Amino acid sequence: MREAILLMLGLCLLAGCGADGRQTYAGYVEAEPLRLAPGRSGYLDRLSVERGDEVDAGAALFAVDAASEEAALAAAEARQAAAQARSEDLRKGSRDEELAVHRAQLDQARAASELSAAQLQRQQALYARDAVSREALDQAQSAVTRDRARVRELQAAIASAELAARDDALRAAGDEARAAAAVVREAQAQLAQKQVQAPAGGTIEEIYFRPGEWVAAGQPVLALLPPQNRHLRFFVPETALGGLQLGQAIRAHCDGCAGPVDARIRFIAASAEYTPPVLYSREQRARLVYRVEAQAQAQDAARLRPGQPVDVEILP
Repeated sequence: MREAILLMLGLCLLAGCGADGRQTYAGYVEAEPLRLAPGRSGYLDRLSVERGDEVDAGAALFAVDAASEEAALAAAEARQAAAQARSEDLRKGSRDEELAVHRAQLDQARAASELSAAQLQRQQALYARDAVSREALDQAQSAVTRDRARVRELQAAIASAELAARDDALRAAGDEARAAAAVVREAQAQLAQKQVQAPAGGTIEEIYFRPGEWVAAGQPVLALLPPQNRHLRFFVPETALGGLQLGQAIRAHCDGCAGPVDARIRFIAASAEYTPPVLYSREQRARLVYRVEAQAQAQDAARLRPGQPVDVEILP
């Protein structure tokens, strides 16, 4: 009889009755802050918030000294610009100034070819009257052949200068430009790891480092608590589990909340807590309690304080 009385007293501490006679369960507000850290080590250079500040998503929170990363990015961008310029230069062919030189040389070669052709005609007419020797005629013929070959040579040089580089050279230049762009992206990513923005809106709960202190990569600098990371945690006896399900509506009452907070069950523990070593009787099974968690809407969760006691009633 005495054990039964003690058991009933324990359950009364866990579960009570609301003003309308509904069953209520004791619980509290649980918080899961985001502990934000830089991706790379360095001295904390800038801290843009203080404890208790409300920040929006994307707001700048802190930055670690990034002089080496900024220099690496500038060098990578310079190499990318040089590689891109080489690739574009190979596709263009020779410059206009170089082509102008070749065209001027071609004009000179054509003039020389016309002159040698005219001289050949005169030598042929003189040779027909035995006025010049065979050797003079052969020299005139050689001059014509030489000057015509020079014209063809310069025409081919101009055509070659107007063309882009060979395909394999173009592919190599393109690969070099793409590799340089990849190095730039890597340098940008490393620089971004030195500057941390808020992944969600919320309240700055804690600050662990101040400017000038050394921060290791992955070591939290501050804790950010978004409203959606506050949830209700309460405990129900084994006998109440059958009436609970995920997504079920609950209502929490707490001191200083300016009204009840509605939420929905998001988690029901599969194992019991406060379990006795050996289960012998139905009375001992009644001592089992199960952890249940519920999530409120962000605007309602913002009214909850971590660690705050609440009384939870299950809505039908």
